[in-house]
Amino acid sequence: MIFIRNTLAALLLAAAVLGPTTVLAQTRELSTSGQLLDRVVAQVDEGVVLQSELDEQMQMIAARLAEQKVELPPANIFQQQVLDRLILTEIQMQRAKSLDIRVSDEQLNGALANVAARHEIPFDELPQVLAKEGIDYPTYREEMRREMIMSQLRQRDVEARINITPRELEQYLAKQSQRLDANAEYEVAHILVSLPASATPEQIQVGETRAREIYSKLMQGADFGQTAVASSDARDALEGGYLGWLKSGEVPTLFADIIPTLGKGQVSEPVRSGSGFHIIRLISLRGVDPVIVDQIHARHILIRTNEILDNAAARQKLEDIRKRIVDQGEDFATLAEVTSDDPGSAAEGGDLGWATRGRFVPEFEAVADTLQDNEISQPFQTQFGWHILQLLGKRKYDSTADNRRNEAIMALRQRKVVEQTEVWLRRLRDEAFVEIRL
Repeated sequence: MIFIRNTLAALLLAAAVLGPTTVLAQTRELSTSGQLLDRVVAQVDEGVVLQSELDEQMQMIAARLAEQKVELPPANIFQQQVLDRLILTEIQMQRAKSLDIRVSDEQLNGALANVAARHEIPFDELPQVLAKEGIDYPTYREEMRREMIMSQLRQRDVEARINITPRELEQYLAKQSQRLDANAEYEVAHILVSLPASATPEQIQVGETRAREIYSKLMQGADFGQTAVASSDARDALEGGYLGWLKSGEVPTLFADIIPTLGKGQVSEPVRSGSGFHIIRLISLRGVDPVIVDQIHARHILIRTNEILDNAAARQKLEDIRKRIVDQGEDFATLAEVTSDDPGSAAEGGDLGWATRGRFVPEFEAVADTLQDNEISQPFQTQFGWHILQLLGKRKYDSTADNRRNEAIMALRQRKVVEQTEVWLRRLRDEAFVEIRL
């Protein structure tokens, strides 16, 4: 079954087009029976959140939680959580509009085609499939467009500004290498008791007390997911605080030293961060097997064709070079330095180093597979030109460390994205004018 979040009510789209004054007037219109058709529940800078939007989102989330057999928090808390989410969405959409961030119909159709492909549904049948689940296709399209716009906004404001320094990478790798479980993956959930950006000592004390009370309830057997729904201030509260499976390097910095110390099902004591107090639960963990790959070590000489040197001439030139090496004993590396058209390897005597299968084009690897160690191939052609290739060796290689380094860069970026997105959202919320009218 495809799970799809319903979009906000159509009146919100009117708010974006007509402006707050017109919408405010419309929301005060009465039906013929004298009942209020809709009303503003929050003024958000130049936009609004309507009661109809709030009701729709509450119904959708309540239905999902009921399907997951998660008990709803008290009505007032649940309503405030959903309203906060809608307010954040409105703030982000307004900022995206001010920056002229848009998603074209072509981009949107591409994203929808990917959704259909992932669920093995022909794209042209997607509207009918959604209709069977009670989901209006035009509404879903606009929700998808909104999500894509907010994603682009986060990429611009957060991800594009994240940089991983060589020192951070080395420190991360050094720290990971000291852990026996450096390759483990963790299934994690958390509860956040948030603090204002510039919290006073009194606010910090109140937050810590609340976090301790939540922790005490958990220690007495309270369900973590239901407690998160009822008590967490995090964006994922209504998902039970679930963060999913994280590689050891992908967990937020604050959690990095805590999660590996927890056993399955265990919960940490409250931990302070810049955004508040966190309570962390390790749901499960799993290991990662070493990555063994086939590698070849080769060197080559490349001759490119041009207006003067055609294929036949390039091939003949390589045949002459090969004879000088094989028959006359000249040094391959020396000839590569002065004759090869590959600027990346010529200075290294044509040496391409140890490379994992798949790095080179298929024609190159196919020739390498036919050679014995130190054997030099006949001239052959690829999309880059004409080559002669000398195989220096083959091996099975444990690339776990190399993969770990590459994954470390991605993990550090993802860690910073998670942390900085939370800070960024809180700053947007603090800087916005928000008037709650419940």
